[in-house]
Amino acid sequence: GEKVAALMGGMGRQFDGGYAEYTLVPASSVFSIKTDLDWATLGAIPEMFQTVWGSLTVGLEIQAGQTLLIRGGTSSIGMTTTRLAKEMGLTVLATTRNPQKADKLRANGVDHVVIDDGRIHQKVCEIVPNGVDRVLELVGTVTLRDSLKCATVGGIVCMTGILGNEWTMKDFTPMGDIPTGVKLTSYAGIADYLDPQLLQKFVDDVATGRQQVNLDRIFRIEEIQIAHRYMESNQATGKLVVVIDEK
Repeated sequence: GEKVAALMGGMGRQFDGGYAEYTLVPASSVFSIKTDLDWATLGAIPEMFQTVWGSLTVGLEIQAGQTLLIRGGTSSIGMTTTRLAKEMGLTVLATTRNPQKADKLRANGVDHVVIDDGRIHQKVCEIVPNGVDRVLELVGTVTLRDSLKCATVGGIVCMTGILGNEWTMKDFTPMGDIPTGVKLTSYAGIADYLDPQLLQKFVDDVATGRQQVNLDRIFRIEEIQIAHRYMESNQATGKLVVVIDEK
């Protein structure tokens, strides 16, 4: 009767099971959760929270008072990052390609919305003249060069997402593409980086309304093809969740 949640832990890459009714996962990737949240909401939390928390603390090493640019601000990771970063005392800039989503970003706590046309470093420097302290790159290799230009000397750029769907970067030259004094890292976290107590606290905060989970749509397992087409259309502004009917 114990309720548990699992991180990906290599699922879908090293071994199958992402869309299975039953699967075998490493015990280190499984966390006991005490909650009455529905399965769709709970299912959206563990991997998302681990990614956000790890990116902020392990990848970006954030500190209160810093400026943070989130490249890909309307994604579920971007939206959650904004809320946690604001709680931790950061000034947040976030991007969207769609001006109609700007109000949603502001309502989520973003201090400065940047409309992303592929080249935003000049827009960012108009807001923060010397560049931002930290950049969370969620779009990926297609915007990474430009994101590096947005960081100040001593700043950190952490690539966590590949929303742009390009896994490699053509003609990348570290000496030419990484500005002097800017640090480039990545975050593809594992369960070892996640404190179970922090995960439980976030789940509790969602249950009480202190935190939100941005669910865009919920699909049944039989609708998995529809879910993937919707995901690939870039229409979503939150998490897409696939649920299995309880027996």
